[in-house]
Amino acid sequence: MRILVTGGAGFIGSALIRHLMVGTAHQVLNVDKLTYAGNLESLLEVESNPRYEFLQADIADSAQISVALARFQPDAVMHLAAESHVDRSIDGPAAFIQTNIVGTYSLLESVRAYWLGLDAERKAAFRFHHISTDEVYGDLHGVDDLFTETTPYAPSSPYSASKAASDHLVRAWQRTYGLPVLLTNCSNNYGPYHFPEKLIPLMILNALEGKPLPVYGNGQQIRDWLFVEDHARALVEVVTRGTVGETYNIGGHNEQKNLDVVRAICALLEELAPQKPAGITRFDELITFVKDRPGHDVRYAIDAGKIERELGWTPRETFESGLRKTVEWYLNNLEWCRRVQDGSYQRERLGATE
Repeated sequence: MRILVTGGAGFIGSALIRHLMVGTAHQVLNVDKLTYAGNLESLLEVESNPRYEFLQADIADSAQISVALARFQPDAVMHLAAESHVDRSIDGPAAFIQTNIVGTYSLLESVRAYWLGLDAERKAAFRFHHISTDEVYGDLHGVDDLFTETTPYAPSSPYSASKAASDHLVRAWQRTYGLPVLLTNCSNNYGPYHFPEKLIPLMILNALEGKPLPVYGNGQQIRDWLFVEDHARALVEVVTRGTVGETYNIGGHNEQKNLDVVRAICALLEELAPQKPAGITRFDELITFVKDRPGHDVRYAIDAGKIERELGWTPRETFESGLRKTVEWYLNNLEWCRRVQDGSYQRERLGATE
């Protein structure tokens, strides 16, 4: 297949493209605007692959996207481009409305025009796969409840509201125009190349520098953690074998309290990085409780039974095995982290294109 991936320089997008290049024979066009969260250094291992190419473009630029579609002639579009950090959405929601809602609308229209021009066989085989989040469902208050594909939407943050809106647009374009769509809603991802503002990499890097490990509220918020490489495998299963019009929830079967995640990171660092910063004897001494963020959901948990029953996908990593791989990756790739933290990954990119 020829697959156009939007947002392929982001955390999940780059993991998907690495999997497509290493584990499949598909061809990929990576379309990414390269905002702060887009890092081409996450794709260095595949950039010379003849089946991969990159285009810097905004999904809301319908003229540029239409040209790309006409030239590349994809058999599928996998849409991951999104603003995704909840804290940033609280501080500045406008970018989330523009990218996640307006951008998705513009992309849908560009793709619809392209799809209508295909011959009957290619038109029937085409897929538009929209990748979303479990945060659209709001939160769960019971200890045994799980999000299913039919759970009503109740988003809590500007980020999750904008993703909910984009999900509704995608479904509407199928119902109204017949566009063959697939949707997936995933739980919290973690793993290599995760942007350091996110919980797990932030805790690893702060601990190594002897900085506080900030935990919101009492740290009892529960998330279902999904190793990003497991997610990438699931996405390929859905786009190649999923049923048009269906939604598939993708979870890691790994519910953890935020505080327990931070403690597990500290325990791994005790083993893997015993040389501590000056002034501390244990990494968990750095745990610091801070004021909870507004509208913080209490618990997310995914019922991933549908994708297992219909497509045979299950996660390979437990939280323990995935977290160990993640901590080891960061310890072995501190230069990548430094270049993200000091912004040099962006400055050099901008300098090269001026």
